[in-house]
Amino acid sequence: MPKYMFNASYTTEGVQGLLSDGGSARVAAANAAMESVGGTLESFYFAFGESDAVIIADFPSNAAAAAVSLAVSASGMVAGSMTVLLTPEEIDAATATVSGAMTYSPPGT
Repeated sequence: MPKYMFNASYTTEGVQGLLSDGGSARVAAANAAMESVGGTLESFYFAFGESDAVIIADFPSNAAAAAVSLAVSASGMVAGSMTVLLTPEEIDAATATVSGAMTYSPPGT
């Protein structure tokens, strides 16, 4: 299953909810949302800095990952970004394609 990373930043209202419910409740809510579309939560970490939380999950499709991301964003409690993660083997396949039959002309050439 494709793997994704979600970087989340809580809004003021989201932080209030976190203070009220605690971190474990947020992990359980994220897990339930992911499982409802066939996904699996791999890890959930709270963080200092630009992101308040970093989540790694597997989803059966981009559409399933986007559904969770849209639902989280629509809540207005979290702003975030979803990133598709690639395995070393997927990069090997990509580099083989670049080295093989792929053609590309950079701008201005």
